Amino acid sequence: MNRLLLNCDIGESFGSWTMGLDAEVMPFIDCANIACGFHAGDPSIMRKTVSLALSHGVRIGAHPAYQDLAGFGRRSMAYGAQELQDLLHYQIGALDGICRAQGGRVSYVKPHGAMYNDMMANPTQLRAVIQAVAAYDRQLPLMLMATRDNSAAQALGDEYGLTLWFEAFADRAYDSAGRLVSRQTPGAVHHEPEVIIGQALTIARGDALTASDGSALHLKANTLCVHGDNASSVAAVQRIREALDRQSAP
Repeated sequence: MNRLLLNCDIGESFGSWTMGLDAEVMPFIDCANIACGFHAGDPSIMRKTVSLALSHGVRIGAHPAYQDLAGFGRRSMAYGAQELQDLLHYQIGALDGICRAQGGRVSYVKPHGAMYNDMMANPTQLRAVIQAVAAYDRQLPLMLMATRDNSAAQALGDEYGLTLWFEAFADRAYDSAGRLVSRQTPGAVHHEPEVIIGQALTIARGDALTASDGSALHLKANTLCVHGDNASSVAAVQRIREALDRQSAP
């Protein structure tokens, strides 16, 4: 049984608009992927979410995105490599400053939404993201998607001396290559708590998932994500935490 870090996308409210159930989720996760203001979040939301994470001893990760509040960062946008690196440095630095003011630090980076999906599909973009994180602080791990074959991404991380944390999802369906099924496809997001918990434990045991085409899919992951904007995932997160702890106990 692998000791998976449980992470959650969090701090995704904006102004008076509320997204997710951050206070309910935070006690049960290891890592909080905090929005940095480009797809969600604002300075006050970031401060409050950092404070909540620190009070629970949760690791704080920067969750940068394309500059797309209206689309929640889920729309692909055309950026050159340098522009992309500038976006990442701006957002990581903003969250890191808010952390430092409260006695904390950003401890890893996980891109959000379309930026995350695009870097997994485009090796040139993945290189730009890895370069950006390494230039900011080579000690920060980069979280990216575990697929059927992680070797190409691992080679890029090794080239820049950057630690990679491969991530799997408890509440999403996978295709045969180990990519997430598009949210536009029926069944792409799991909403039944028992299904979400079952998938979490299957990944933690290293057993095969069933891909969308019916094939067996093994994912080698370091961390497991539940989405803070999926009410069923929030409802399941305590049971996932308890189940993972039981499975990994000696």
